[in-house]
Amino acid sequence: MRILIYGAGVLGSAAAHLLMQGKHEVTMLARGIRAQQLEQSGLVIRHHVQKRTTTDRPRIIRKLEADDQYDLIFTVMKYSDLEAVLPNLADNISENIVMIGNNPDIAATEAEIRRLAGGVKRISFGFQIGGGIRREDGTVVSIQTGGGKLIVGAMNGEIEFLPLLQQAFADSRCKIVVHSNIDAWLKTHMISVVPLAAAWSSRRGDVKAVASDRELLRQVVEAMAEGLELLEAAGYPAVPALQARIIRRHKVAVRMLLSLYHRLPAARLIDGSFAEIKSLDVVFRRWAQTQERTAPAWKSLLQEAQNSIQVASY
Repeated sequence: MRILIYGAGVLGSAAAHLLMQGKHEVTMLARGIRAQQLEQSGLVIRHHVQKRTTTDRPRIIRKLEADDQYDLIFTVMKYSDLEAVLPNLADNISENIVMIGNNPDIAATEAEIRRLAGGVKRISFGFQIGGGIRREDGTVVSIQTGGGKLIVGAMNGEIEFLPLLQQAFADSRCKIVVHSNIDAWLKTHMISVVPLAAAWSSRRGDVKAVASDRELLRQVVEAMAEGLELLEAAGYPAVPALQARIIRRHKVAVRMLLSLYHRLPAARLIDGSFAEIKSLDVVFRRWAQTQERTAPAWKSLLQEAQNSIQVASY
């Protein structure tokens, strides 16, 4: 199979490694220094949990041409960067696109790419479980348990090219989980991600400071609860429901678990982006305005993160 990974960050790199286990022809789209690193040294990944390092040699391109045809295109990037690549994807002749990453409004994304394409595009959305950082030398430190896990689904419930997607990962240990309501899953995931990321930004990535700040973590849990209430008020189910119930009913326990997590060595391998937080918060505020609701803990966390970023820039 001919597969393109559009985005060469931490998760895009992990996806490329998994797909290359199947001997597919994997291409990565990268630019600037990242493209040079991949061309010179290959795709170097330090697997943190497995304590091993791998090097793959995917094909590298800097631009997706209109007539470059792939069996599958995976976009693996921040939500804040997604809008800019939609015209390029729409112009390309490839039909099957898997958009991986935070996206609380997949209906709008799908509608826009189809409008731009003016033709057939088969689109699915998902989230790759894992994380990590990229070092200055280009080495990716990846955190994934087992062979990785990819949660996928389609806006209308059924992925039209599911057999092709399963074939792509058939020779890897990656677990493909098809979710019947990926829209709700991604919206609920955002509710957890934004308060945590705002807390990290407010302490400039110092996870030990986050772990020891009980008031900050109390705010994080409260913001999550506010977000879940607003999400459901807007007519979207919280998925998974059990996770939502735990956050609402056992706030002290959740705060303690978050404190323990931020004391682990793996917590230092967090690649946060305030641009991502802000772009997701725009969607959240839209929901809040529609429902005429307020979320004081959420708002306070975002403001504190914004203030910290501004101070650091001086």
